[in-house]
Amino acid sequence: MGVEEEFLLVDPRDGRVRALAAAALNRCAEGEQCEVEAELQLQQIETNTEPCISLSDLGRQIRHARGQAAEAARSVGAEIAAMATSALPAETSITPGRRYQRMRERFGLMAEEQLTCGCHIHVEVGSDEEGVAILDRMRSWLPTLLALSANSPFWQGKDSAYSSYRAQVWTRWPSAGPTELFGSAEAYHDTVRAMTETQTVLDTGMIYFDARLAQRYPTVEIRVADVCLHPDDAVLLAALARALVQTAEREWRNGEAAAPVRLELIRLAGWRASRSGLETELLDPRTMRPAPALEVIDGLLEHLRDALEDSGDHADVIELRDALLSRGNGARQQREMFRESGRLADVVAECARRTAPSGS
Repeated sequence: MGVEEEFLLVDPRDGRVRALAAAALNRCAEGEQCEVEAELQLQQIETNTEPCISLSDLGRQIRHARGQAAEAARSVGAEIAAMATSALPAETSITPGRRYQRMRERFGLMAEEQLTCGCHIHVEVGSDEEGVAILDRMRSWLPTLLALSANSPFWQGKDSAYSSYRAQVWTRWPSAGPTELFGSAEAYHDTVRAMTETQTVLDTGMIYFDARLAQRYPTVEIRVADVCLHPDDAVLLAALARALVQTAEREWRNGEAAAPVRLELIRLAGWRASRSGLETELLDPRTMRPAPALEVIDGLLEHLRDALEDSGDHADVIELRDALLSRGNGARQQREMFRESGRLADVVAECARRTAPSGS
């Protein structure tokens, strides 16, 4: 498994995002093994881990990547902040390059406003057929990952009333969101081909499903989550994602059919997760009826118990879950910061401090 994280570049004095990605990447490239990359906006950058087996190795790599990105940002007078949206009003600048400019031309203001930061988790699979069987069998659990990761309560200087407003902004892309059952790799690829042939999206890279077959790697790529404020929460998400893949693969090999949950219900589950995060109720994937968020999380861990025990991750996942629930997801933490100071600039500064402390 591997993790990609996207971060805002912010001014350490006033908390505003700054269009410094190009300068930061140039400074990073002067060093060795720079794992920091550009994104759609010049106000953000992305990091990537190498493939990992153990959670401890993944945690070390996530922290190292965050430290590398922070060092690059600090070299040009900025900080990185693991916030899935900007808390303060933001002016954006599309990253130069033909593809990004074509996205701007086709999607207009929607592309210009798309300053959001996600966490993408890759889990290795043996074939496209296996990968699609996994996508079909884990799709109703993905909103629970969004609820755990929710880290974008503020938008353009206002409290959005959502835990993950990023999810609301992201679903404006015409190819984003949950998917219907595919049934086979052939059906998956036919769907992707048909979508690109509409000439609505530019290419297959714009197939923004909540989970998809990765283009460059033999993996399932789970894309539903906000970037997490605390690096341990990213490790937890990756552990749960790998266990979801392993559980779904086992169900497929045992001949268990994918649950025929309607796409409309999964969309509602995603909206509920985006709206309230861990604060009230989610839709329980086992019943598609409202249930307390903690009960749904417990249900997810029970669903994944065999896979977590087989990988030796169960005890670590319980510890990571308990820590997340104790401090709250990023949305809860950001709101607590704002209640304490009353200034969104202070929220950004504290998020930057927690993302990658100086010297990390």
